[in-house]
Amino acid sequence: MVSYLWALVCVAGAVAAAGLALLVAFQERLVYVPVLPGLSKSYAITPSRLRLPYEDVWLRSADGVRLHAWFIKFSPDCPGPTVLFFQENAGNIAHRLEFIRIMLQRLQCNVFLLSYRGYGASDGDPSQHGIIMDAQAALDHLSQRKDIDTSKIVVFGRSLGGAVGSTLAKSNPDKVSALVLENTFTSILDMAGVLLPFLKWFIGGSASKGPKFLNFLVRSPWNTIDVIGQVKQPILFLSGLQDEMVPPSHMQLLHSKAVKYNSCCLFVDFPSGMHMDTWLSGGDRYWRTIQLFLQKYIQVQESNWSG
Repeated sequence: MVSYLWALVCVAGAVAAAGLALLVAFQERLVYVPVLPGLSKSYAITPSRLRLPYEDVWLRSADGVRLHAWFIKFSPDCPGPTVLFFQENAGNIAHRLEFIRIMLQRLQCNVFLLSYRGYGASDGDPSQHGIIMDAQAALDHLSQRKDIDTSKIVVFGRSLGGAVGSTLAKSNPDKVSALVLENTFTSILDMAGVLLPFLKWFIGGSASKGPKFLNFLVRSPWNTIDVIGQVKQPILFLSGLQDEMVPPSHMQLLHSKAVKYNSCCLFVDFPSGMHMDTWLSGGDRYWRTIQLFLQKYIQVQESNWSG
């Protein structure tokens, strides 16, 4: 009987070890999904399909990786802000163009869409360290342009993009004027326990109560909860309460952490907003929230906006 139980323990241990080994080996494929199932890595459409004049921008990250981006101007002499947009973890910037089209109309801003390394037309393979360098390259490019008001660069990140944007804003208080976060997680460490509940006993962020002794295995922890308290710029939190991927409590925790150190924070929730459609289900209130935030903190004139 003892030998039978010991054999069960050994088998269970072997299965657990094999599962953990696979998780460690392929974790980037879980965190970063440049290609949606059934689609190609290339852009399905370009801004011209939506009648948006645009510029193809090619950049080099600090480690030499070649990056692609689209820069879309609202008008040749646009006096409004320039939004540096960081997307979610799946798909590419072409899948965000309808959202960007409406953003241009409602905010009358310029928009810079960066393809992370390994995404779209950018070279390389995605990683936290690499994407942080990619974001910095994009911001440095915008900061050197002569055809925008560089005092009005706003970083906007959704989901993974919020983690990217928070890190960039923290490191560049002199270049980033404001930060907008939508449906962003506290950390990938915490999300591991959301997606695979058994992992919460072994992996977790600073808010986790578990032992967290396997955290060292996670190569892209994206600890937004530890970064957000160091962001000094105004922050707008947009939270969809029906988010089916990132628990809305993550956004609440991020806001609670931020307001301890930053008095210029605004939290707005949208009762019917899901992970990807909060901007759509939020309707006019969603865009009006952003308009008022920009008006208050970066002196965007209300007369510049369309209704």
